[in-house]
Amino acid sequence: MWPTFHGRLIVNISAKTEYACMAILELASRYSEKPPVRIKDISERHGIPNRFLVQILLQLKGAGLVISIRGASGGYRLAYSPKEITLGQVMSIVDGHSSELHQNSENSTPLSAVLFSTWTMMLEKHQSRLHKITFADLLEQAAGQSEAMYYI
Repeated sequence: MWPTFHGRLIVNISAKTEYACMAILELASRYSEKPPVRIKDISERHGIPNRFLVQILLQLKGAGLVISIRGASGGYRLAYSPKEITLGQVMSIVDGHSSELHQNSENSTPLSAVLFSTWTMMLEKHQSRLHKITFADLLEQAAGQSEAMYYI
């Protein structure tokens, strides 16, 4: 079942998912720039352990979301526009469907079945929403927040 804290639903996001989303967001922010982004730059800027970031980027490369460029001036770039990559895609690639629910069939009752179907419906809506949020959307939100900070 879903973890709760004082009656509020908590969604667990793994460090791997957070790091992958930060890496994609960083690459998205530099999408129009010519040189590829070095792993070291992403790692230092966002505090992501270098070895962990290498594994994540290889996984994203295998899924076709990023491309790597070899050589002294090499690095990573997005394979698609930030408008074409969604938060849901990255989460699915990195963690698979780790938020799937499993019903305990041994203790299944009509009440638990109703609750389980509610959790399932909520999870499906949550995942559907994540597949509608693009990295271009996130960049717009970040730009809006940095503009708002100048007015404080």
